[in-house]
Amino acid sequence: MLYYPSTLCRWALPVERSSPYIWVTWLTKLLVGENSCEWGAWFRAHFQNYDVTPGTFDSTGWQLKHTNLLNRIRAQLEAQGKTVFTENQNKFVLRGQSATLGGKPDLIAISGSAGTVFDVKTGAPSPSHHVQVMVYMYAAPRALGQYRGVTFDGKVVYEGQEVPIPSLAVDDAFVRNLVELIGRLAGPTPARKAPSLMECGFCNLTTANCPERVADAVVQDGETGDF
Repeated sequence: MLYYPSTLCRWALPVERSSPYIWVTWLTKLLVGENSCEWGAWFRAHFQNYDVTPGTFDSTGWQLKHTNLLNRIRAQLEAQGKTVFTENQNKFVLRGQSATLGGKPDLIAISGSAGTVFDVKTGAPSPSHHVQVMVYMYAAPRALGQYRGVTFDGKVVYEGQEVPIPSLAVDDAFVRNLVELIGRLAGPTPARKAPSLMECGFCNLTTANCPERVADAVVQDGETGDF
């Protein structure tokens, strides 16, 4: 079932996927409660080739900073004698019964049967960054044969700061929350919508596919004599 206005328009129509596909970064803010609108991720999971809003993000500047920091971390790890795999070497596709999970950790360093998943961030710290690494820690040994039997911890790397994530963080409760969210996004019933100025501002879906999208709205305020 497609979600677009019935009138003819210039927007390209989204194409339904043969089966649900979910990219890791679509999950992270939902898992930690930074976002509450699951519908955008549900739509991406079920459809592809949809129109997106024009972006204002400086992707070139971000890529330069990200690559510079990534290369520095890789050089440090290799100087410690660790085997390091970067980005496309770590791209995975983990197929489940209801959906396929895809992702691409920035760096994976291996020493014997111990491994560390690194994700490099150039912006402000966020709990969703930690969860992104935790999903990689869960998925990598299941999806990539070379990492089977490896016990992973993780690190989120910012400029001048590293946040370690122990292997025990990926416990039964975390996996259960992850699996339940994937189940909601993979299901045939559209997930809940919670349009807001903040979430819609970071969502690239257009009003052609999400008529409830909030754009350029004014945050309402009021007055009280109670305090």
